[in-house]
Amino acid sequence: MDTASSNWHGDSGAPSGVNAQRLLWAGFMAILAAGVGFSIRAGILGQWAEQYGFTQTELGAITGGGLTGFGIIILLSSLIADRIGFGPLMFAAFVMHLISAVLTLATGAAFEAGGKPLAFQCLFWGMFLFAIGNGIAEAVVNPLVATLFPKNKTHYLNILHAGWPGGLILGGLASYFMAGGDGAKPVAWQVQISLFLIPVVLYGLMMIGQRFPRSEASTSGVSYRDMLGELGLVGAAVICALLALFFKSDLGLPPLVAVGIAAGLLALFGVSTGFRFGHLLLAALLVIHAMVGYVELGTDSWISKITGAIMASPANGLLLFVYTSALMFALRFFAGPIVERISPLGLLAVSALFGAGGLWLLGNAEGAVMCIVAATIYGIGKTFLWPTMLAVVSEQFPKGGAITIGAAGGVGMLSAGLLGGPGIGFLQDQNASQHLQGANQAVYERYKSPKENEFLWMKTAGLDGAKVGVLADGGKEAERALALLEKENAKPEAIAAQRTLVDWWTGSARATADADKQLVEAAGLFGGRRALILTALVPATMFLCYSLLLAWFRARGGYQARGMHGH
Repeated sequence: MDTASSNWHGDSGAPSGVNAQRLLWAGFMAILAAGVGFSIRAGILGQWAEQYGFTQTELGAITGGGLTGFGIIILLSSLIADRIGFGPLMFAAFVMHLISAVLTLATGAAFEAGGKPLAFQCLFWGMFLFAIGNGIAEAVVNPLVATLFPKNKTHYLNILHAGWPGGLILGGLASYFMAGGDGAKPVAWQVQISLFLIPVVLYGLMMIGQRFPRSEASTSGVSYRDMLGELGLVGAAVICALLALFFKSDLGLPPLVAVGIAAGLLALFGVSTGFRFGHLLLAALLVIHAMVGYVELGTDSWISKITGAIMASPANGLLLFVYTSALMFALRFFAGPIVERISPLGLLAVSALFGAGGLWLLGNAEGAVMCIVAATIYGIGKTFLWPTMLAVVSEQFPKGGAITIGAAGGVGMLSAGLLGGPGIGFLQDQNASQHLQGANQAVYERYKSPKENEFLWMKTAGLDGAKVGVLADGGKEAERALALLEKENAKPEAIAAQRTLVDWWTGSARATADADKQLVEAAGLFGGRRALILTALVPATMFLCYSLLLAWFRARGGYQARGMHGH
């Protein structure tokens, strides 16, 4: 082990006195903790609903801010990483993870003391702080690993990010074996959620007494203003466009106000950098990384649900997700040897092609075998995209320090939360509605959502999620929610809305449920398939972008990492 360690250390280029390997694996554990928490949470929502009486909407509010909040925290932490230093920020991430665990585990006591409202606050803030801890850790570990291994960024960033699928595998398997089913009682959710504390404690212990390096840019004496200047107005414009969307869709501000605030932020950024224009190449990489976020994390939010519907088994959908995560985990350790043969951009182009092909095949797959083949191709495709993009940004713009690599991570997360998840959901709604309308207008009218769904400039009347849920479980959840609201003396309008839903079911919909269910499920499946086929256009566009970049670099003598004195 010592010889391997010293060899790796030797090629790292890390400053003396810094244990590069130990810090790499501490970062790996921090990202693993995020994956475990993200994955387990999905499996315990049902227990939260039963024990504390939450409706689906309330559960959505508890889990909602995940990816978008994650993105904003990465951006904010990246701006201060070079000023504060990597060590103090990692300590802050560790504290956030611990407080998030304490708050979440206090939910039972809070419920006994103050009922459902207090339990909701515990879970909401517990999840919120978990996202903040993840965001701070992500903002530190990417530039940290790029600094520790300046000659092998793609290889080591891929190893670092093997922590994410590693966490998804552990969390997914824990959910699968602990969720109960077939009459068995599920393992207490407190035990399941506590699993993410294991990697948290490990990365905390691994950081004790370690000396953290400063980023390449800091060490080379690049001023903070010059680091911001590397991002420049064009790079900041990409971020501000996504922030405008955040202000509009998540904060509910009017479009003109949202754009106004984003434009104000861009002007403020311009003033702080002396209106440096920045680099068109970096802006292009940020736009492409927004597509990576859309296709990888956006699809992750939906894929096990859609494949579960194709294979007529939600449990198999979850296992398929665990399988593609395992594929990613294993392959990310081999990015280095691949990049030695083809450049990072070559690897990205091939990955995008696999991603597009895999999604198209998944959308057309019939039966379990084709699902596995298609998911394998898609899994190989998405494996290298995220960490290799971060490596390319860091290799081309090392003078940006933590700011440029953090901008890429932040843009990817914001895009996943604001565009990927909602966009793929919108495509499912739109196609399911059209399919059901064509199959049976009367059934469509019965299950149509009363208000239109909006995504960017598009609108569609999807199927009413509440009504489809009632149809799926024969009204059990709706009746449970009504009883809860009445027992708690909830707001009269909330009780009235729930009673309307129950009356709709018992009064008219139950009578035609058997015939309706087949048509509604077929429409949902069609919507899911079409969404995957249309989402395949995103990695197809990425392939074209990478091909253009490869041609551009070839014209300039081939792809090479920039030194600190490039540009």
